[in-house]
Amino acid sequence: MNKDTNALNWFEIPVMDMARAKHFYQVIFSIHMETQEMMGMQMAYFPVDPSNGKVSGALVKSESHVPVMQGVTVYLNGNPDLSAILEKVESENGKILMPKTMIDEQTGHMAFFADTEGNRVGLHSRG
Repeated sequence: MNKDTNALNWFEIPVMDMARAKHFYQVIFSIHMETQEMMGMQMAYFPVDPSNGKVSGALVKSESHVPVMQGVTVYLNGNPDLSAILEKVESENGKILMPKTMIDEQTGHMAFFADTEGNRVGLHSRG
């Protein structure tokens, strides 16, 4: 790894109920997630163009994927304004853990929510 590569290549968000989790993320981000079974895992993919080199990930259900509130925090892209995403979290049975909070003028804003599966997830936006 060096300064010209992404430090993060892929992320997986563990889920217990794939249909519930997929619905939650599709609604709060206004996206469509494709699903696939692979190596004994159910996966629902966040939108990505594999040719652009940008990082993406998936919701994953398997015996070894267990949702947690502690541990590594993944920050999903909340641009242009993460307020629109946060407005949908609680109506979709998630919980806002930290509202939109200014980090600083250059870095932007952050927030945390708990998803329907019991994961703590971060949001980040420049605006």
